[in-house]
Amino acid sequence: MQPIISGWNAAILGMVEGLTEFLPVSSTGHLILVSSWLGLYADPETKAGVNAFEIVIQSGALLAVMGIYFTRLRSMLRGALGQDPAGRNLLLLLLTGFLPAAVIGFLAAGWIKAHLFGIWPVIIALATGGVVMIFVERWRSRKRLRIGLGGEPEEEPEEKPLQAMTVKTALIIGFAQCLAMWPGTSRSMVTIVTARMLGFAPKAAAEFSFLLALPTLGGATAHDLLKEGPLLLQASGWQGLAIGMTVSCLVAWIAVKGFLAYLNRHGMEVFGWYRIALAGVLVIALNI
Repeated sequence: MQPIISGWNAAILGMVEGLTEFLPVSSTGHLILVSSWLGLYADPETKAGVNAFEIVIQSGALLAVMGIYFTRLRSMLRGALGQDPAGRNLLLLLLTGFLPAAVIGFLAAGWIKAHLFGIWPVIIALATGGVVMIFVERWRSRKRLRIGLGGEPEEEPEEKPLQAMTVKTALIIGFAQCLAMWPGTSRSMVTIVTARMLGFAPKAAAEFSFLLALPTLGGATAHDLLKEGPLLLQASGWQGLAIGMTVSCLVAWIAVKGFLAYLNRHGMEVFGWYRIALAGVLVIALNI
């Protein structure tokens, strides 16, 4: 039986995954939209396999992050062995941030796939997230420069680096991450926005978000691979899976590097407007 996901389809989905996984625009939402456009949801019997493919190719993007942050990972490994206190602390923070998603994701995964993996839930999440991003970016911009008692501009205290992260702030970000279980919300968006609201610098917020993806998305990938493995291979075959993961890895590496450079200079407001515009285009398209 010919897999429903062809090599070209796998490459397209891998490109979408790699480009959007770490940008605050929702990779799951974009994959659902693109899969619908490609007609991969037409057969209800293969839809579960397609959904599993969309999740498992995240591992390609994770490999890119592991390569970019190899030094951090080595530090955490040495920390686990008692040789690097800073690495041990970062590992503890990531495990703390991962815990809420691990528990809530395990309990709600079936309900989420049954009720939220659709175009309209994605549209609502895209628009809502866009508004939130624009508000937070403008709020942070105003807060950086406040007026002192003498009427002169007074600089806000310097934004916090990653080293200032505590167990409490990691847990807050971890609970916020659970909002991204709604497709279209974006895990990167909620974690970066929450960290920014807690006073962290753009680079620190993004770095913690990307590192937090390793246990979070790694756990989701392993879960779907074990649970839906046969359906996944029926939908794509080993070749399609390899293509999707490889393309995802290469594109994600470029996307992460570019996003970090852009974020430090310009912030995230443009991504908020993109989300709102995309939601508007989809609403118009669905009503034509």
